[in-house]
Amino acid sequence: MGVTTVLPRTAAQRPFSILGFSSAQAVALLLLLTAIIVAPWVLYPVFLMKILCFALFACAFNLLIGFVGLLSFGHAAYFGMGSYVTAWTAKNWGVTPELAILLGGLTGGALGCLFGALAIRRQGLYFAMITLALAQMNYFFCLQAPFTGGEDGIQQVPRGDLFGLFSLRSDFAMYAVVAIVFLVFFLLIHRVVHSPFGQVLKAIRENEPRATSLGYRTDDYKLIAFVLSTFIAGIAGGTKALVFGIATLTDVNYSMSGEVVLMNLLGGMGTIFGPVVGAGIIQWTENALSGAGSWVTVTQGIIFVACVLAFRRGVVGEISALIKRPL
Repeated sequence: MGVTTVLPRTAAQRPFSILGFSSAQAVALLLLLTAIIVAPWVLYPVFLMKILCFALFACAFNLLIGFVGLLSFGHAAYFGMGSYVTAWTAKNWGVTPELAILLGGLTGGALGCLFGALAIRRQGLYFAMITLALAQMNYFFCLQAPFTGGEDGIQQVPRGDLFGLFSLRSDFAMYAVVAIVFLVFFLLIHRVVHSPFGQVLKAIRENEPRATSLGYRTDDYKLIAFVLSTFIAGIAGGTKALVFGIATLTDVNYSMSGEVVLMNLLGGMGTIFGPVVGAGIIQWTENALSGAGSWVTVTQGIIFVACVLAFRRGVVGEISALIKRPL
């Protein structure tokens, strides 16, 4: 039997990429950057900041469900606690906005480390139910804790001055900060997913027993991914608190956990740009149907069912399958 020699591919044979992005992803990134730059001159900046905050939250959740295969029903806990800590430190300690957001992210990460250590040893439905139960415990803690303001929340949170120098009272100045925060962590998630660490996460998603048999300590990898996801969720929650100047129980409610799942299903789980598109669709429908009252939820449900039937992989997932390029 002859021996087959595998030669390394030349530069011309390797797939075209820019900073780790495939050609299709590079075009999508260019479109995203163009939209971020142009949009505030066309649409209301506060609404755009809300979309970016939720897009970052959805991307954080997608890191867990799309690339590790772990469905968490309690991600609102980390988003909401990041929001509360950022709001409280900015209002009561007078810390600068970048430190307040960082503290919110660290709080989300610390809570994720605690909850993840309890939940990560279970899989599938059991993991999802444990995360939901822990998130509900966190909700009732926020309802009773003195520093959260109970049902009133933490109100009149100042945006402050970035690095103590640049005022963020202007919506355009705040939008620039939110856009930078979103892009930094969006690129970080892309880098993680396409790193050797990310390849192990995908292996765990596809076949965890086989990854274990290869010598990987899968629980450790899943816990690290879980903590990173919760840290970014805390960053998203903290940024949202500064944008709107308020942190409320809505941010830690179970409905927020359901909403981020919906964003990923609509956009496309396991894609880089899917959560961004899904967050945009959800926030746009909420804004467009704001006058419909309780019918907003019903309408969103109809849209969700229609999208699941028509786009089983999500909007971006279907586009990716159509062009046969990863997005």
